[in-house]
Amino acid sequence: MREMMTTAATGAGWIGTLCCATAYFLVSRRRIEPDALMTQSLNVLGAAMLALSAAVSGAWPSVTSSLVWVLIGLQTLIGVRRRPSTTEG
Repeated sequence: MREMMTTAATGAGWIGTLCCATAYFLVSRRRIEPDALMTQSLNVLGAAMLALSAAVSGAWPSVTSSLVWVLIGLQTLIGVRRRPSTTEG
């Protein structure tokens, strides 16, 4: 059971890494805006998965870092959702 959990957590960590790296790549290439819903969603999902992977491994500083990343992303997502939509007419 423990081995299966470790394998799943490792997979989650790799997916989380891919999500965060994709967000960073897209912002760096100016394909998406830093405060875009897609950017922040990828960051929140990725950081949450990295936190899970780190927790299973007992890497508590990484868990803390990832959870801070999640909180920052959630704060930004809330701000993006509250922002009035701008449409050109």
